[in-house]
Amino acid sequence: MLAELSALLSVEPQPSDRAEYAEMIIQDNRLGKQTTATRRLSYTRLGELYALDPMVPLFRIMRRLWRLDETSQPLLALLAGLARDPLLLTTAPTVLQLRPGEDMQRGAVRSALLNAVGDRLSAAVLDKVLRNTASSWTQSGHLIGRTFKRRQQVTATPITVAFALWIACQAGFSDTEAFQSGWVSALDLEQPNALQLAGEARRLRLLDMDIAEQVVTLNFARLDGNLWER
Repeated sequence: MLAELSALLSVEPQPSDRAEYAEMIIQDNRLGKQTTATRRLSYTRLGELYALDPMVPLFRIMRRLWRLDETSQPLLALLAGLARDPLLLTTAPTVLQLRPGEDMQRGAVRSALLNAVGDRLSAAVLDKVLRNTASSWTQSGHLIGRTFKRRQQVTATPITVAFALWIACQAGFSDTEAFQSGWVSALDLEQPNALQLAGEARRLRLLDMDIAEQVVTLNFARLDGNLWER
């Protein structure tokens, strides 16, 4: 999905609503799919993962940040996917707890999914979910390898930290707690490094941040001045 999302977000001018994204994918075939069925499938999956709707703050902010730094794009896509796909989110602890160089055990990921969904998914669907989630973690840079996946550390940026903190606060974490949330952990960051990168994000005018007596106050108005919600 990362390559397809990149292709969509490289188009100028960007669509103003989801219907225009649908037209771009299905009618205009901007993703170069061979059949109408595969175009519709791509549109559906991209919509599930990223919304493809500028009225949705998560997508709108990701789209704005996307253009600022190409190296941040894989982690921006992962964070958005984690926020919208509960099955991908279910696999996060299993992947993130691995040490760099450690093999990902397919059985451990399967067990995590089974604990979440029980018997609601058939074996075939579960295998598809396993492949899709492994692909997402590989595209984000957390996993490397084709047949056998092993963990590697990703490199966060001020842009990805700003997005992770915004999502964490939207999810109900306090400004201070956001730095120890799973959203920041998904960037392979501990709190001190996250604070440092947040300071760089402030210098880039992506957010405002104040620290007083170990209490952090964040303001994300700079991320999105359009229908901004805090």
